[in-house]
Amino acid sequence: MKAIVMNEYGGPDVLKLATDAPDPKVGPDFVLVRAKAAGVNPVDGKIREGSLDGLFQTDFPVIPGWDVAGVVESVGPAVSEYSPGDEVIGYVREDHVGRGTYAELVAAPVRTLGRKPATLSWTEAAGLPLAGLTAYQALAKALVVNEDDTVLIHGASGGVGTFAVQIAVAKGAHVIGTASEPNHDHLRELGAEPVTYGSGLADRVRRLAPNGVSAALDLVGGEALEVTPELLTPTGRWASIVDPSVTERGGRYVFVRPDPHDLASLASLADDGRLKVSVARTFPLAEAAEAQRLVASGHTRGKVVLEIG
Repeated sequence: MKAIVMNEYGGPDVLKLATDAPDPKVGPDFVLVRAKAAGVNPVDGKIREGSLDGLFQTDFPVIPGWDVAGVVESVGPAVSEYSPGDEVIGYVREDHVGRGTYAELVAAPVRTLGRKPATLSWTEAAGLPLAGLTAYQALAKALVVNEDDTVLIHGASGGVGTFAVQIAVAKGAHVIGTASEPNHDHLRELGAEPVTYGSGLADRVRRLAPNGVSAALDLVGGEALEVTPELLTPTGRWASIVDPSVTERGGRYVFVRPDPHDLASLASLADDGRLKVSVARTFPLAEAAEAQRLVASGHTRGKVVLEIG
């Protein structure tokens, strides 16, 4: 099969297209997926650089990538949830780094997969799992946001942020999102009240929520960790996906987990028209290095996706 392979840590140039990579083995509770597209996320670059070597065992050669959308090719003997021909999406993270989703064939543990939303294209679907699950698990599980909440989302125009805004709005919450001014109209379209981050942020948020915010989600770190506690109501709760030290300040740290039930919830929101996936740009599989460079630049609004099948 064709796949992007790296044999060492380093910059984007370590990513090479292999045209004869071995097909992955399919264990008893695994599903073999013929990939149509694979999402490119900031964490892919961190893995490539070796920044997460202390968290995950790395088995070279590595095929990067955790997001996939594709068609079931075959299933392991213990799998009853899927059949060949089913359309699926997945956040295919295992407990080690080795075989990823930048490939024509992906062996995915059944616990990492969900049904593809019928209303999304392959490229849109591939951009949903990791970022969508991160937002969903932070808001629905860690913060348990509902219609009575005023929610502050730091970094609301980014990949996770745009999903977080839409999920919070779908739950009926009043949403305030920080972003640079060029992204304010986009946040309004998603249903959030935008505020500019930077000096004076706390005062700007207070003007929109004079009684405080009941829930806050930090997607950027830095200043957000400093100002959030003073903006919360007395019973307010908050979480961060960036800095584990949030737990020392009374918040929750969220590291996204594969979860088929949460993928199903995201698919339902998408098919109901309440969750849209914005694709900023697509690349062919062979240009994975350029795709990662674009993601690392931080200058995209929407998902970057590799087209494979």
